[in-house]
Amino acid sequence: METILEQQRGYHEERERLIKLMVDEYASKKLSDKDKIYSEHRLKYLLDLHHNATTKLKELYEDKDNERKAEVQALSGPNEFSEFYSRLKQIKEFYKKHPNEISVPLSVEFEELTKAYQNPEEMNALVDFTDEEGYGRYLDLNECYENYLNIRSIEKVDYITYLMTFDHVFDIPKERKNMDYKKYLERLNNYLYNYILRIKPLLDVDAELEKVDKEFQRQWQAGTFPGWPKEAESALANTGAHLDLSAFSSWEELASLGLDRLKSALMALGLKCGGTLEERAQRLFSTKGKKSLDPSLMAKKTGGKSNTRELNRQKEIASMEAKLYKYAELVSEQRSATKENVQRKQARTGGERDDSDAEASESDPGEDDTDDVPYNPKNLPLGWDGKPIPYWLYKLHGLNISYNCEICGNFTYKGPKAFQRHFAEWRHAHGMRCLGIPNTAHFANVTQIEDAITLWEKLKAQKQAERWIPDQEEEFEDTQGNVVTRKTYEDLKRQGLL
Repeated sequence: METILEQQRGYHEERERLIKLMVDEYASKKLSDKDKIYSEHRLKYLLDLHHNATTKLKELYEDKDNERKAEVQALSGPNEFSEFYSRLKQIKEFYKKHPNEISVPLSVEFEELTKAYQNPEEMNALVDFTDEEGYGRYLDLNECYENYLNIRSIEKVDYITYLMTFDHVFDIPKERKNMDYKKYLERLNNYLYNYILRIKPLLDVDAELEKVDKEFQRQWQAGTFPGWPKEAESALANTGAHLDLSAFSSWEELASLGLDRLKSALMALGLKCGGTLEERAQRLFSTKGKKSLDPSLMAKKTGGKSNTRELNRQKEIASMEAKLYKYAELVSEQRSATKENVQRKQARTGGERDDSDAEASESDPGEDDTDDVPYNPKNLPLGWDGKPIPYWLYKLHGLNISYNCEICGNFTYKGPKAFQRHFAEWRHAHGMRCLGIPNTAHFANVTQIEDAITLWEKLKAQKQAERWIPDQEEEFEDTQGNVVTRKTYEDLKRQGLL
């Protein structure tokens, strides 16, 4: 049995060996995306071993049962030589039974781990990707897309549009977010969560979700969470305002008060407040002079428990949407690559697809074509066949020109076509929404935050100047034919000068 001091020494050695292995793993060159993902999973495994060794070492140093303290006292007490020789005797007896045996800490574990990472089949058991995902380069949202199409009262879109807008759930009215929509969100979030764990094993996703939840709780209380506006309910809307009916002789006179005033008076009496202007006026006038009201005219009272249950359901759905926004942010690169991959596949003819499938079936199963790095010294974009496009085509489309957009978080776009297209995409729309500015055609080609805010203030001032002001622009004519403004006319009328 190992002593506590020997266990501490072993854990220290294990931590140092693990750090050395992690440094070597991090410094090794990765030629493909698959190698990078496998390397990160190996680093994750080594980090877990290092964390476990550190936890056990901390428990030994804390010495809650005082075993380490007793062992140290035995070595430093008056009988230290007897303790020393008894332990030396145990060591000699062990090597008599096991001659020429040298034990290297963690040698068996690391040898097995190295074999596993060199064997693709065993690695696939650790981290597995579908054919559509291409070893973590693309998203496979086909199943989620089918679930999305099966939701009632949801606008149907094609797969490419869905790829770029699956996180635009703030555009869906909250009345349409039913149980089917909730189940769809659960499937989508589960897939994205597992996908991120596979492509980014070193990322602490749970810690990121905790930050998202705190921010969501703050926005929900303030009523600023996207897609879930806080309903403005004033005291007048809740209780209404009573109306003295003695001054009215017919329902036609009541109708002159307008819909809102009649609604407020009906709510004050607990009556139904819907219907047209005439219906509201007749309903309110029918209560004149009556002490007891007709039960058929009374509004139905909604239960407090059902309202609380509905609010909790809405909050749960909104919380899932907040997580979806974070997931979409983490897989933004794979999302763009997926769109290009789907468009490239759709651009192929039937014969090209058959040739591609035949080449894939005839290739050696042990070789992966996706790992071959094409010769691309100028870092040109890849075509539909996975090879760099010609340099003349690269220059023709202006892909050598970079455009920067501050509203998109200083994101860089290659080529004028991508730059013009991005104004209608999710990243620019989200940036404009964060600034509180509508993403309309007025802000085309505006990339600086200061310019967008200045233009928005100018447009608001222009709209304010163009508004029709009755007091200043409405004209009245008196009996003598004099034309004055409404404000002047009312002042003269109150003074009796007309």
